[in-house]
Amino acid sequence: MKIAIDSGPLSGGHAVRGIGKMVREQIEGVKRLRDEDIKLEVFDFQSENGKWKLENGKYDIVHYPYFFPYALTLPPQKYGKKVVVTIQDLIHLVYPKQYPPGFRGRLNLLRQKSRLKNIDAVITISETSKKDIVRFLGISAEKIHVVYLAPRKIFKKLRNEELRKVGKKYKLPKRFVLYVGDVNYNKNIPRLIKACKMVKVPLVIVGKHALEVEELGLNLKHLKGPRDWFRYIFNIPHPELAHFKGLVKEFKGNTNIIRTGFTTEEELVEIFNLASVYVQPSFYEGFGLPVLEAMASGTPVVIAKTNALVEIANDAALIADPKDPKDLAEKIEMVLKKDELRKDLIRKGFLRVKEFSWEKTAEEMIEVYKIVAGSK
Repeated sequence: MKIAIDSGPLSGGHAVRGIGKMVREQIEGVKRLRDEDIKLEVFDFQSENGKWKLENGKYDIVHYPYFFPYALTLPPQKYGKKVVVTIQDLIHLVYPKQYPPGFRGRLNLLRQKSRLKNIDAVITISETSKKDIVRFLGISAEKIHVVYLAPRKIFKKLRNEELRKVGKKYKLPKRFVLYVGDVNYNKNIPRLIKACKMVKVPLVIVGKHALEVEELGLNLKHLKGPRDWFRYIFNIPHPELAHFKGLVKEFKGNTNIIRTGFTTEEELVEIFNLASVYVQPSFYEGFGLPVLEAMASGTPVVIAKTNALVEIANDAALIADPKDPKDLAEKIEMVLKKDELRKDLIRKGFLRVKEFSWEKTAEEMIEVYKIVAGSK
């Protein structure tokens, strides 16, 4: 079975973000399994050579590992005998007011929906995302296959002596709440900040997005369409820009918030190990990989009562109302003050994370390929 998979997400801005990491691990996982029925070719579909290969390669399956509703990530024609697309989540469609598409985005969404008619199967990363795909894109549930992600093996419990250097480099306090990831609207960072103020514990945010939020909140390059210029001229705040400007106010001069910016993966593991508690306060997630990375590192976890997060964490995390900073604060305080509860969460986290692996992810992807190709 000859399969082509797009390596586009492995370069550019996506490379260091969740999509790039996910696609890299999936590809490497399939390669490691060395299934005799699978001949995998990985290349950039947008390159000149890549376009030629798609047109002339006679592939049994062409796999697009990335989908965005407001941009043309799928081609108008069908390459390969069968086509698979990975749709991680549809957050932009879940929160249209916070992520307004503009005229061009709406037009692209119509085109993307039309192009999805060429698709033979969809891979997604949670049952939550599967329901959203059925709801917003009208794809039959039978076509959608849930394949979970996993933390890399580098995420593990470390000895204390291995952690001094990273603590010193980022000036980390002895006790802190940790959050890893972007700071978009759905991540609910303002309420996490309020919760940390209530508990009087510093918040450490890892990720380049938080460090660049001043630029994101003020940069007019985000004004892309006629409606955006209308908002600007009449001083009507764009929802996304208004959110970032609000974060700038929260971050400015707040010595209890540490933004590390980009860290290496080795440093991230060490920071997870140093954290008193990891909190994922999101209104919405397609999966929530840092939750599993925290568990694998022996860090107790508090999550928002969000479908995908509850699905992934199961009973290995405390659950809080994402709209209520007081409830978030109470759950954080419970982890910090109740030693037995803390130990129990760490134990359950280690057990839960054993159910996820990139080998299992790769096996399930190959299973989808074989089903789609008609060999199973």
